[in-house]
Amino acid sequence: MTTTPTRTRRPQKATHREGRRHSRPAARRRNWAGGLAGWLWLAVVAVPLYWTLITSLKDRSRYYASNPLVPSSDPTLENYRLVIESDFLRYFANSVVVTVGAVLPAVVFSFMAAYAIVRGWRMRALRAMNGLFLMGLAIPLQATVIPVYLIIIKLHLYDSLPALILPSIAFAIPLSVLVLANFIRDVPKELFDSMRVDGATEWTTLWRLAAPLTRPAVLTVTVFNALTIWNGFLLPLVLTQSPDRRTLPLALWTFQGQYGVNVPAVLAAVVLTTLPVLALYAFGRRQLLSGLTAGFSR
Repeated sequence: MTTTPTRTRRPQKATHREGRRHSRPAARRRNWAGGLAGWLWLAVVAVPLYWTLITSLKDRSRYYASNPLVPSSDPTLENYRLVIESDFLRYFANSVVVTVGAVLPAVVFSFMAAYAIVRGWRMRALRAMNGLFLMGLAIPLQATVIPVYLIIIKLHLYDSLPALILPSIAFAIPLSVLVLANFIRDVPKELFDSMRVDGATEWTTLWRLAAPLTRPAVLTVTVFNALTIWNGFLLPLVLTQSPDRRTLPLALWTFQGQYGVNVPAVLAAVVLTTLPVLALYAFGRRQLLSGLTAGFSR
């Protein structure tokens, strides 16, 4: 009677110990292939950034006589001074005006449209409008350049900053509506019902309930649209002509013609253009990734 329990328990302990022995090698395994691929991808991304930064600090006369990947022993800021003196601040101001003037209306309109689509899903008109927004995601910008150009000419807005702002708003709305609508659907319906019982209007519910609860989504579409519009090149190239209306991406192209083979000056302009983008991405990195994941996971 006393030996039977001990005989049945010992194999269980042995089995448990054997399982722990087998689990230890599995836990110590390393994904060497994935780690190597990650380091290779880091090198692919970091080496051009490193080369751009050290080259922008080199003198033009020493650029071709030195190793491209070796920093200069006597770094200089002359290239940055040359870029700033070549109307860089004007191009920077144009990019800020276009980005802010396009992002704010696009986000506000997209938020209201997403709220109307989610709350009034039973209405055919709103369902059709949602379908139009989804169709807008399938239309590339390059396919609409000629129609947009003709419309801007008819509106007498060619070679002006509003000519860049209006199309940017239109192309930022579809993705913004998709992301914001998915976030608004996650808000419990009981909260909307309680607001209605308290006598709140749809406008009050929109700004006092939906807006605070979907703040990560609003930051997501704001950062994403700001990055896209800031880096835009095709619309400024087609819809502007005078140097006073150029934005930074288009100005980089003109810097190449202005400086000829002055590669350090061109890369100095690239660094100055990239700094606001890096600051904006660092500010909204988490919201951008979480918002895009939630927007495309459904």
